[in-house]
Amino acid sequence: MRARILARGLTGLYLLAFFGFLFGPLFIMVVTALNSSSFPRIAPWDCLSFEWFVKLAGDERLQSGLLTSLGVGVAVVMVSVALGLAGALFLTQIRPSLRTAYYTLITAPILIPGVVLGISTLIFWDRTAQLLGFGTDSIFYNGIFLTVAGQSSFISSYCMLVIISRLQRFDTGQIEAALDLGATNTQAFRKILLPFLKPAIISAAVIAFLASFENYNTTVFTISHLHTFTTIISQKVRLGIDPSISAVAFIIIVLTLIGALLYEGMMKRGELKKARALPEGPGAAAVLQGFFKKNPAMIMSVMVVVATIFGIWFAIGHSADQCKADLRAEKLERQRRLEEQYRQTLPAAGAEESGGAPASQGLGAGTFGNVFDPKNLEGQAGVGEEGEPPATEEEEQQ
Repeated sequence: MRARILARGLTGLYLLAFFGFLFGPLFIMVVTALNSSSFPRIAPWDCLSFEWFVKLAGDERLQSGLLTSLGVGVAVVMVSVALGLAGALFLTQIRPSLRTAYYTLITAPILIPGVVLGISTLIFWDRTAQLLGFGTDSIFYNGIFLTVAGQSSFISSYCMLVIISRLQRFDTGQIEAALDLGATNTQAFRKILLPFLKPAIISAAVIAFLASFENYNTTVFTISHLHTFTTIISQKVRLGIDPSISAVAFIIIVLTLIGALLYEGMMKRGELKKARALPEGPGAAAVLQGFFKKNPAMIMSVMVVVATIFGIWFAIGHSADQCKADLRAEKLERQRRLEEQYRQTLPAAGAEESGGAPASQGLGAGTFGNVFDPKNLEGQAGVGEEGEPPATEEEEQQ
């Protein structure tokens, strides 16, 4: 019995440490985004404030970088998914003896550091432009083009792996049956293979967009004079971090959580629909029941959305000015008390050192034996009794 209780306790501690390691930094970022302190911190807590979200909304440079990242992400999705789909289909068409070498060649960019990919992208397209006779104002030197090309060189490998995992479960007999019935290769691909690969293509597109949006190592070399969301964030952290970075993390966490829950809810609804466990009918009650019946992910996503809307409404009507004024007054009062206590300790410390006589309150007086008192310089080398230079040896002999 004791061994079982001990095992459960150790398992609980392990799970607590594991999930704390994973989600602890996220929790800290969320809390620091709501603290009015000018430096990201949890304790001591100052005031509940949403000013960092307001500051974030007014950062035009960050907004420009966000739009650039979104545009680059969409372009990378289009290129990477197309290359990954083509690579996966080509892998099924070549001879088995060549598949291992082809697979290794296609997945090799994943293992190459992003710094190397960024530099090699610059060098490759620079040499290409010189060979074709294009100048520095051509597309080969455009930051958006170079970034899309550099990121797609390895993100397409991720897309190919996702599509291959789905393609391995495809029954090629369906294509052969369609061809025997008179369908062309294009029709068989569009009506049979492509619908089967649709879930994998969507998953590959999501992975490609997220990998492009958060990429930094390759982007910092290829973006040229432009900026993306990640490069601007890195500059902000390097020049001096403030809680607006935590506000960015808070927004990303909320959007990611809502997206993940909605996706899980839609998948669960699809499974229930296939199992015919959902009510039929066009009414609103039937539709709502179809979304939420035995679907905790959809319920949690609605709760998160409602909580987010309530938080925005509360932030609009909440003002932390009075709290900041009270906190400032409290700090000033605390500082005044400390200064008063310090002044009271000086006479007592000086009296102890001088045998009961009060210590001098001039410059240099303190608890270090008045070593910084300017009067200590009198009588030293270069200073006489009344500020005059000391007598020389000849004057003393006379």
